[in-house]
Amino acid sequence: MNQEVFAALAEALQQGEEVALVTIVSSTGSTPQRVGAKMLVYADGRTVGTIGGGCYENDAFWKAREAIKSRRPLTLRFELNDDLAQETGLVCGGQMEVFVEPVEPSPELYVFGAGHVGYWVARMAREVAFRVHVIDDREKFANAERFGDGIDVIVDDIPAWLEAHRLPPTAYAVIVTRGHTHDLDALRALAAAPLRYLGLIGSKAKVKRIFDALIEEGVAADVLEGVHAPIGLDIGAITPQEIAVSIVAELIAVKHGKIADPHVAAVSLRWDGALSKR
Repeated sequence: MNQEVFAALAEALQQGEEVALVTIVSSTGSTPQRVGAKMLVYADGRTVGTIGGGCYENDAFWKAREAIKSRRPLTLRFELNDDLAQETGLVCGGQMEVFVEPVEPSPELYVFGAGHVGYWVARMAREVAFRVHVIDDREKFANAERFGDGIDVIVDDIPAWLEAHRLPPTAYAVIVTRGHTHDLDALRALAAAPLRYLGLIGSKAKVKRIFDALIEEGVAADVLEGVHAPIGLDIGAITPQEIAVSIVAELIAVKHGKIADPHVAAVSLRWDGALSKR
């Protein structure tokens, strides 16, 4: 049975699906399944495998779906007493501990802009297991030879590409194009998308100008509240490499649930007059 679960888990990761692996990690007394029994739970409610059935499996199922959303593991403890046996028809009278582990594929990162900052963000993010896609309309910057193996480089007009492609809700998007107009175009297309992370580079003044322009166009202000802008953690970054470190550090923090609210955790990145370096 566990082979079926492992095969389903491998396929889910390959397909980019988020799942939770439910495993019996300890048991005493009479229990319907042995230690090591596993069940895979999908975000849409599908399951593969079993940890024994009954209402405790149903409880584990719902807790697993919650774990997928929260992206946090949890441990469940069940007392398989006489009342439970009567309710479920299971003949058991032991205790069982179950570990629920959310499992997600390597996250996809879309870097809009292949300039100096975009280059280093892409290279560093790949080293920490992001699946990286870079989009830019300048073949001089956006080419496989420059970025190297393992990074998907797309030469296309950014607004046109975004109009033709929908990013998955688990995706991370970083807007680091070569100027205000291109940043505005990218954010206009992405602001309302249900993404794991959306960040915009620039000074506070530039971010405000872009936000004001989008609000004037009719974009709801609360939609923009989810944008990490100015992008990156405040580490005093100045060079493109240092700025990329601050951005990738923020991506990692979001990935591991250390940052949830852009208003609380996304702090200013001092870019000053260095915008021309991108």
